[in-house]
Amino acid sequence: MTGTQGPAEQGARLPLSGLTVLDVTLARAGPTCVRHLADWGADVIRILPPDPAHKDVTGPRRGSDYQNLHRNKRATIVIDLKTAAGHAQLVELARTADVFVENMRVDVKHRLKIGWEDLRAVNPRLVYGSISGFGQTGPYASRAGVDQIAQGMGGLMAVTGEPGRGPVRAGIAVSDVTAGTLLALAIMMALYERERTGVGRWVHTSLLESQIFLMDFQAARYLMDGEVPGQTGNGHPTLVGMGTFPTRDGHVNLAPGSSKHWKLLCEVLEQPEWATRWGSASERNRDREAIDAAISEQTRKQPTAHWVERCDRAGIPCGPIYRMDEVFADPQVQHLGMAAPVEHPERGATRMVASPLNFDGCERPIRSTAAVDLSPEGPTGSMHPSASRTGAVR
Repeated sequence: MTGTQGPAEQGARLPLSGLTVLDVTLARAGPTCVRHLADWGADVIRILPPDPAHKDVTGPRRGSDYQNLHRNKRATIVIDLKTAAGHAQLVELARTADVFVENMRVDVKHRLKIGWEDLRAVNPRLVYGSISGFGQTGPYASRAGVDQIAQGMGGLMAVTGEPGRGPVRAGIAVSDVTAGTLLALAIMMALYERERTGVGRWVHTSLLESQIFLMDFQAARYLMDGEVPGQTGNGHPTLVGMGTFPTRDGHVNLAPGSSKHWKLLCEVLEQPEWATRWGSASERNRDREAIDAAISEQTRKQPTAHWVERCDRAGIPCGPIYRMDEVFADPQVQHLGMAAPVEHPERGATRMVASPLNFDGCERPIRSTAAVDLSPEGPTGSMHPSASRTGAVR
């Protein structure tokens, strides 16, 4: 793509060009799903209730969080789904849409008559994606769910933090972001299946399911071995010597994940006798606290950059602990282009978090910012082109 191409031309060159998505999501999990689709060229129409002062947990429309979550959408429609006229307008849009994404409470979409069965009746090819707190059925289906509740109920808070200091939440909305990403994957699977069958499908996940999925080998250790994992702080749950250690000017992450790496780390730390003293994994597991203390005593003698350089040269996975400003100053992060430039109608030249996906031969520009000023114009609602995008809305 050249710098002279506009948003429409850029979108036409992306993998999901030609895919029409109706987006009725709020908060973070649902918008995360839709953002994946929008970033890669889907024609996304967002549907909001008639509330000019709309604000959800991601903050006001002009805020960085909201703008980052809702970029690249072609238009926003204000529709009152509680009215017959508004319901009819959504159904008409659904007749020709490819994908419909929602993260309402289970009973709400049925009350509004915009559930899977309702929309499939007018468009059998529709792929309908849903995110809930706890699942579409079951004893908790009607409960409201948010990220921190899922972190607690999915086991994450019980294994996060220092031993004996109580449960600790992850520093990010990990359940939300994971559920949104997994739903985007499920939608693409259903679209692929539609190529063969000609019909759509309802795909759904929940914050709770996504969080349990993230527990991965801790969950497997319980299900298969009966082991209930606990907190290990910054140390690895099973690999001793892997963790966060103090340096002269901060901290460093060291990850000797094999016996070979452990021997190399002993040499880097100028303590080759440790390779014999703690030669086996069982010996290292037995003396975890002593090993962590011994490593810390050595790493304190030099700055972080010293240990990163030496470990990297030896082939041991390692890295510094960055603040957010340091993340985007790192040369590899800059090379990867994770700070995507965008021209905002109010902020001017700014940056947003780039998609982490890469398609060879495709750029990943932010084609438009999120719509800001919305107000319904009549009982059936109105369409508003996204803030920085020009052209009529079909």
